[in-house]
Amino acid sequence: MTEVTYQIPNISCGHCVNTIEMELNLLEGVEEAEADQDSRKVRIIFGEPATESGIQEMLAEINYPVQHG
Repeated sequence: MTEVTYQIPNISCGHCVNTIEMELNLLEGVEEAEADQDSRKVRIIFGEPATESGIQEMLAEINYPVQHG
């Protein structure tokens, strides 16, 4: 299993948290997804066949892109 934490600047409410967690948990291989409104971060634990690039692409598709740098 791999664990990553991403900064997601446009998490602004509980609905954002629910949407991110729901969508990530639909991805095959994602074991756990936990978003936090206050820190605007999401912690994801995943394994095969999920990939970090696939997770980032999905977050961008649902309008919660990962902040890089």
